[in-house]
Amino acid sequence: MERVGLYPGTFDPLTNGHMDIMRRAIKLVDHLIVGVTTNPSKAPLFDVRERVAIIEHESGSITGAGLARVTVQPFDTLLIRFAEEVGAQIIVRGLRAVSDFEYEFQMVGMNSRLNSDIETVFLMAEARQQAISSRLVKEIAMLGGDISSFTTPFVAEKLKRKVASLNQVKK
Repeated sequence: MERVGLYPGTFDPLTNGHMDIMRRAIKLVDHLIVGVTTNPSKAPLFDVRERVAIIEHESGSITGAGLARVTVQPFDTLLIRFAEEVGAQIIVRGLRAVSDFEYEFQMVGMNSRLNSDIETVFLMAEARQQAISSRLVKEIAMLGGDISSFTTPFVAEKLKRKVASLNQVKK
């Protein structure tokens, strides 16, 4: 039986921390689905289509040689329902700090009440990635800072262009 894992998030933008979690998650499953969700409360910079395309581009660099295949799918439903729809047995969540764990612990409890057959696996981001958050990367980019150590060159360029286009609209 194929082991399917689901790594959900907004990924706005995709960071090196996200990539680190994906690299390690593909060692645990046969098929990793990166679920890109809409979350209007987070004021996304990139629309869902753009985020899916970025992740598809970047995930190509981490697959192959006996590792899990990676697919990227958007979703706008309850996480546990999406996990059921795609046949995931595992939900992969990345943790950066103790504060992340508190929220994630509550989510695991609720999700297991909705479907106790789907397990949640927590992966700690490697130490040098732990301070990275999409929100801070966006903020740094919008203020003209250097984000090259927080994202891949491809994502950094996309983010730079997005910020420039937004600044043009504001003028």
